[in-house]
Amino acid sequence: MKGNQMRTPMSRVRGLGAAHTGTHHFWHQRVTSVAAIPLTIAAIIIVISLLGRSHAAVGQIIGSPIVAIIMLLFIINTVYHMWIGMQEIVIDYVHEDKLKLATLLGNTFFCFAIGFASAFAILKLSFGV
Repeated sequence: MKGNQMRTPMSRVRGLGAAHTGTHHFWHQRVTSVAAIPLTIAAIIIVISLLGRSHAAVGQIIGSPIVAIIMLLFIINTVYHMWIGMQEIVIDYVHEDKLKLATLLGNTFFCFAIGFASAFAILKLSFGV
């Protein structure tokens, strides 16, 4: 039997079937997870080193190019990982189309807003207030 004959007539009419994009998000989620390990350790070390310091000292430490780059990479990686994860959860568990669309739009807006606000804060501290 050919692969097309295994499908029901309704699925052939609707064109439903494998989208051939299932592994895209899977691999991005895994890669961002692995990247998060050293970035999270570095971010925790940086934040601990900032505890109890004045605003000027924090600005000076974050103003260091390597520290600012590490923090920006941490933010970008974390927000992208969060966006993909929440998108997969919504796609899998929200079944009504309108609610799914609204939730996916809200997820995208929230992730971009958090990412831009966090990156702006790091860049503002890095380049001076």
